[in-house]
Amino acid sequence: MEKTRKKITEGILYTDFYQLTMAQLYYSMGMHQMDVEFEYFFRNYPGYDSQPGGYCINAGLEWLLEWMEKARFGEEEIGYLRGQKGRSGRGLFREDFLEWLAKNGDFSGISIRAIPEGRVVHPNVPLAVVRGPFAMAQVLESSLLNHLNYQTLIATKASRVREAAMGGMVIDFGLRRGQDKGANAGARAALIGGAQFSSNTGISYYLGYPPKGTHAHSMVQAFMAAGEGELEAFMAYAEVYPDDCLLLVDTVDTLKSGVPNAIKVFEKLRKQGHEPVGIRLDSGDLAYLAIQSVKMLDKAGFGGTSIVLSNKLDEMVIWQILTQIRKEAGRYGVDANNLIERLVYGVGTRLITSKGDAALDGVYKLTAISNNGSWAPAIKLSESVNKIINPSCKNVWRIYDRRNIATSDLLGLCDEDAREYGTLQLRHPIDPGEKRTLSRDEVSEIEPLLADVMKEGKIAIDLPKIEDIRKRRDEDIKRLDPGVKRLVNPHRYHVSLTPKLFDLKQELIRKEKEKQRTGSGT
Repeated sequence: MEKTRKKITEGILYTDFYQLTMAQLYYSMGMHQMDVEFEYFFRNYPGYDSQPGGYCINAGLEWLLEWMEKARFGEEEIGYLRGQKGRSGRGLFREDFLEWLAKNGDFSGISIRAIPEGRVVHPNVPLAVVRGPFAMAQVLESSLLNHLNYQTLIATKASRVREAAMGGMVIDFGLRRGQDKGANAGARAALIGGAQFSSNTGISYYLGYPPKGTHAHSMVQAFMAAGEGELEAFMAYAEVYPDDCLLLVDTVDTLKSGVPNAIKVFEKLRKQGHEPVGIRLDSGDLAYLAIQSVKMLDKAGFGGTSIVLSNKLDEMVIWQILTQIRKEAGRYGVDANNLIERLVYGVGTRLITSKGDAALDGVYKLTAISNNGSWAPAIKLSESVNKIINPSCKNVWRIYDRRNIATSDLLGLCDEDAREYGTLQLRHPIDPGEKRTLSRDEVSEIEPLLADVMKEGKIAIDLPKIEDIRKRRDEDIKRLDPGVKRLVNPHRYHVSLTPKLFDLKQELIRKEKEKQRTGSGT
């Protein structure tokens, strides 16, 4: 029974109910097999303490594609839908529709072009373009958003943490504070975005990484309750893990007890031929304690040991810690640069929950419909001009300037290739008066961003390893303007339209407004 329940909840019914009622409507109108194109994009960067980010890191695609290959309407799913009743008490889903679902209810007709995981991405740029039969493309919406929004959100947060850490090791400590099984997706995204390791054992095993961790405060507490003390607890831990000894030193008193006792244990280990890993600080003024701990460790001859920091860390806190260390270390005779190089950051709650902005506003919008073999653009108007979508089937390119730095993402129609233009004209998506012209000698590279990742329901790429995805992230971050990477008040990255797409958008807006003015619906 439990396996059946899990299969139902994680299979093709992992969608919002209205997607299913819409699919039946399209079936009833004879529109269900009509080819359509939907785009997934996000409207705004996540905001962090009222500060918007300057970029995002794309993540979640692999798990979506694997889910799509397996998801389909089987007997149990059809039986469940058959039992759904409307207000009149009659079945909500017609039998002919359910029979059609039983035969056709999978994603075998769906193809996807997408920006690969690990790439830097920006608002209003299609991260995934879904093409296929209307009914099943509609059913896909909620699960696609669930898979891609969260992992992109966490990968972005992890990247910000990594950048704040100035290359220092970051470990995901988020399992205990994650949203149920979502912590697995969060840990994967954290590894993509910048964390080198995770304390989450299962997902580390699944992804091929050794899990990382230290010991608990409760170990010291247990020894104390049994009539012994912190030193005895540390000795016991070192005896079991002589080559992996990293001690949590703040259970009693960090500087008067924890660090001195750790040094005694480390001295014993060294006499036995083992080198200690370091200490972990989990409370108090972490910058000050790190300075004082390093001073004591260095004086005792343990200058190579690591200092693991944890407790409510995020990119802003890490930034403040490093700023404080640079200002204060010298007055205590500690080399700030050496100390910073030895720091390791265990980042938990604020990473796995994306402190500052708990959701990415990713959306899935219809942009084109195939009508008798030709594609017609679709547009959605809104009272907010920022929410008017960019219509039609599109290509996406990244433009690099003379410095080989990304300067704009350019959206154009499917029959365009920006690489063939002698001069690039970049139009603002909304403001007709804002535009830029780039001659080809101002451009070092024009890179297409979308790639075929699924064809007719089958994964069409060799799924990359996390390590390869991280390399993509690193390469993109290097080619991002420093101003865009700022944690506070980042420079705005440009997302532009080709003149052909801009003109099409304006013409569709004009026509739709004219319909509204005259009351014509056709």
